[in-house]
Amino acid sequence: MANPRVAILISGRGSNMMALVEAAQNPSYPAEIALVISNQANATGLSRAKAAGIATAIVEHAPFGSDRERFEGAMQEAIESRTADLICLAGFMRLLTPWFVKRWEGRMLNIHPALLPAFRGLDTHRRALCAGVKIHGATVHFVSAEMDSGPIIAQGATVVRGDDTEQTLAARVLEIEHRIYPMALGLLAAGRVQMVGGRCVIDGEVENHQVMIAPYVR
Repeated sequence: MANPRVAILISGRGSNMMALVEAAQNPSYPAEIALVISNQANATGLSRAKAAGIATAIVEHAPFGSDRERFEGAMQEAIESRTADLICLAGFMRLLTPWFVKRWEGRMLNIHPALLPAFRGLDTHRRALCAGVKIHGATVHFVSAEMDSGPIIAQGATVVRGDDTEQTLAARVLEIEHRIYPMALGLLAAGRVQMVGGRCVIDGEVENHQVMIAPYVR
């Protein structure tokens, strides 16, 4: 059986997109990156995808004005043209309508730079620092109609240091994103993710009794 084909939606530099593309270059990876779509014609991620041999498409949202479903319909046509089975949002800066979300329910993932359900929305690193949290991180989840609220597949965390700035914290979280997004997509593509009572249960998950405590004080 052929591996599931994946469309990645971006708006900018495509950092997480490249993490997925590089993971899929391994012959043992259970998914194929079939298409990268950007709603911004000048997104640097497009040139990076082309350099990696990935088909690209530009579907700008501006010409559709406030008609979000027509914009999404144009994206849907591009996705269907490459017969994609799954979608990954990777820095895609548009809210999706319930129509599009329902169409891809259980087949569309997003990466969010926070430990959901904390810090939904934008400016997560600044808000985490202002809140004084001791642990921060990233989350891969299914996309639902409510922003940043779908069932969680994977999370990764880092300790927040006393001297952290938004930039230093963001850099460490981005490293986590690049690790957990390929892992989560791989689990979904391999059929190892089940939805049970609104939660994700991972086939083959091993119990981990390790505890992260922050701050670690000697």
